[in-house]
Amino acid sequence: MDIAQARRKENIAEYILYLWQIEDLLRALQFSPEAIYSQLVAPRNLPEQNRELFLLWYLDIANLLREEGKEQGGHLNHTLHLIADMHNLHLQLMELPVGAHYRQTFSALAPFLPTLRTTLGNREMSDTEICFRALYATMLYRIKGGGEKAVTDTLEYVSPVIAELSAMYRKVEQGEIDLFEEQK
Repeated sequence: MDIAQARRKENIAEYILYLWQIEDLLRALQFSPEAIYSQLVAPRNLPEQNRELFLLWYLDIANLLREEGKEQGGHLNHTLHLIADMHNLHLQLMELPVGAHYRQTFSALAPFLPTLRTTLGNREMSDTEICFRALYATMLYRIKGGGEKAVTDTLEYVSPVIAELSAMYRKVEQGEIDLFEEQK
């Protein structure tokens, strides 16, 4: 909960990937409140009132997964909506003068997108969602100890794009950048 809140404020991409990881952890724990408490809450050595808050936060996510029919797989609509928002920003940055540096960063990734799209098997996903799914798969490969070439390629081409898009998202959200400033 505290980690998620901090990541949401600082880096939207890390927040999304963190929530995806939580989803998988909750599935692995079979949504059991006892397992969630013993594996995710108790090891944190929190004051008792905070333990209850953390457990409730995890259980809220578990309930959302159930409500959305995503007990076996898939991601919460909340994160998918955030990715859609980021994709809308991506589209704006691809067109507006303020996105010049982003377009340059994205151009290094563009030739690899068809391969990523084929590998991930979904032609309907936005480029931004493809990037997130590639990053998450990379994280899982690293945890499992494999896929070094895929990990290197993903980190080299996808990470800079998502990092810059996340930074722009935060700046737009906080009012530090006006996307249309040069068009006024």
